[in-house]
Amino acid sequence: MKRTQKSRSPLKPVQLAVSAVFSALVCVATIIFTVYVPQTRGFFNIGETMVYITALLFGPLVGGIAGGLGSMLADVILGYMEFAPATLVIKMCEGAVVGFLSRKTPRRESKKSWRAATSILGVAVGLLLATIGSTYYCGNVEVYLGTSTDPAFTLWIPAEVWYLIGGLVAFLMVFAGVRLEPTLGWTVLSITVGGLIMVTGYFIYELFLVGPGAFAEIPVNIGQMSVGLIVSIPVVRAVWKYLPSLREQR
Repeated sequence: MKRTQKSRSPLKPVQLAVSAVFSALVCVATIIFTVYVPQTRGFFNIGETMVYITALLFGPLVGGIAGGLGSMLADVILGYMEFAPATLVIKMCEGAVVGFLSRKTPRRESKKSWRAATSILGVAVGLLLATIGSTYYCGNVEVYLGTSTDPAFTLWIPAEVWYLIGGLVAFLMVFAGVRLEPTLGWTVLSITVGGLIMVTGYFIYELFLVGPGAFAEIPVNIGQMSVGLIVSIPVVRAVWKYLPSLREQR
């Protein structure tokens, strides 16, 4: 009598539950807070941050599912139906790649090499943030909450604020890499690779949708990736500090 093999789902019940919860969190994070700069058409939300947090905490499977489904649902709710199919694929790839790479930290390199790599990446991220922020996210800024089409409030952000933020981010990343965690650079690199997949994916899709106008969205999406990077890493480190079991499962 032959034994029948039960079909196994790639998702365990716990992973399924976590994927559902974090899909909702990605959706809410994408919708709840949006910044728009009319002069430059600069735009970002904190959805990218939640995609990275999910991927770093729970790995490629949950990161990909939550990133894709949550972001797609946000597009549907906000009325960007034409972007929803692309968002599902692009954000799913982004979350999966960040989750996968972040768990493959090379072990052979010395701490000295990691400190140097992390310092270089920290300075690069700081410069990128200062450059894009001062170019696309300064001046009169409109802040939207939820699905409202009217801004909740407006404020003026001078370019100097972004220079200060960029310098502070570079300093903190170099300090963290040298004094706290030399391999922080690999986490930064993992997010950067995943983020560039997002930037490239939307660029290709928007080329078919709006033509040459897609070039204008490249720095905007890079800016969103940069904000997600600098917010997600300290959040994840804080979670690992109080819930070390999550890191031990990596």
